[in-house]
Amino acid sequence: MAKFELKLPQMGESVAEATIISWLKEVGDTIEADEAVLEIATDKVDSELPSEVDGVLVEILFNVDDVVKVGETVAIIETEGEGSQEAANTETPTPETIVAGTPAEAEIAAQAVVKAKETVSNDFSTSEKFYSPLVKNIAKEEGISVAELDTIKGTGKDERVTKNDILNYIKNRDNQPQQVAQKSYVHEAPKAAVIEAATKVATPKSTPATPVAVNGNDEIIEMTRMGKLIAHHMVASVQTSAHVQSFVEVDVTKIWNWRKKMKTAFEKREGEKLTFTPIFMEAVAKALKDFPMMNIAVDGDNIIKKKNINLGMAAALPDGNLIVPVIKNADQLNLVGMAKSVNDLASRARANKLKPDDIQGGTYTVTNVGTFGSIMGTPIINQPQVGILALGAIRKVPAVIETPEGDFIGIRYKMFLSHSYDHRVVNGALGGQFVKQVADYLEAWDSDRDI
Repeated sequence: MAKFELKLPQMGESVAEATIISWLKEVGDTIEADEAVLEIATDKVDSELPSEVDGVLVEILFNVDDVVKVGETVAIIETEGEGSQEAANTETPTPETIVAGTPAEAEIAAQAVVKAKETVSNDFSTSEKFYSPLVKNIAKEEGISVAELDTIKGTGKDERVTKNDILNYIKNRDNQPQQVAQKSYVHEAPKAAVIEAATKVATPKSTPATPVAVNGNDEIIEMTRMGKLIAHHMVASVQTSAHVQSFVEVDVTKIWNWRKKMKTAFEKREGEKLTFTPIFMEAVAKALKDFPMMNIAVDGDNIIKKKNINLGMAAALPDGNLIVPVIKNADQLNLVGMAKSVNDLASRARANKLKPDDIQGGTYTVTNVGTFGSIMGTPIINQPQVGILALGAIRKVPAVIETPEGDFIGIRYKMFLSHSYDHRVVNGALGGQFVKQVADYLEAWDSDRDI
């Protein structure tokens, strides 16, 4: 019999890791080639990982919710035949190697190694108590050792520790003396854990959320995995960037009339619907070429000026969440190419068929809040970008029209552009000039333009 290592494959140029969200097979199950073994998630995209061979699943190396690096082995499959597939041996630095350096660095690293040996080993098999996977994950995230976890009084069946028990303990953890169980858990911390503890810089804990009163008539709905990701990203962005907004009203009457005239012929010729989105994306791509300092990212004290213009396009999913697929090299597309890219990404987003690389590498984002009836919005920046443009609803309104013969009131199609930008690196002049340039491109639309 031979053993085959099922590894996490490269799933895109910018994808370095994935989270295991479920195992579709159990140890002992027979697996056919190309049959899905587990489900993985990269950022907001879920996909299945198939087996490359026929065989029997003999070992699972990661649990649900574990983060796996590209190239790591996730499972062992036993196949017919002789020999075995050996993983390449990589030399892991020892704690002694890590401690090398300046005396101050050595002392800090040594303390971290000792601390890691004392606390990072969360081998729950050493405990006589049963803990659910959720409780274990919370304990790991909060740095609660097995010995400390054993001191928490459970309110569940057979005095099991529930989610609420451990969350209440964490909330009051700093206000009560530590009570460590008088048990001996002597384990050597895994090398990887020691290395991580020795090299990581401690980060302050976030401010605890205000408790919410719940009565018997309230319904408690747990966030979806994607909902949790979005919530985390939004809070992180607000804490990272100094958000400022600029607003411009645009007369899109020419575009409205042109699209009305061209959409039927366009659909017959190209087999694609012609929406307003590709027209707006084309204008944004042009403006980014005019103002390249909007097409940047911030890395600490450095500004990364992006060579490619990759436009993120917020798209609604069936469950109401938003995802941001990316149009790569948007400035190199004509209107037909832009329309095909927009329609393809939007349809695959609705069908949950986006690939991990489809949502990576964006340099600027556009979101259409007008789809939901909003005339304007103040969107949150998609990190590590420095700007995001919200497209408001197109409205038919009375407006003053200037002509050589004088001013008069007419019916026009208008919309608002709302530009949120990072005031750390984008000042008001640049932020305002950029969105005004987008507006100018839209208002200067050629009514006789052909496709």
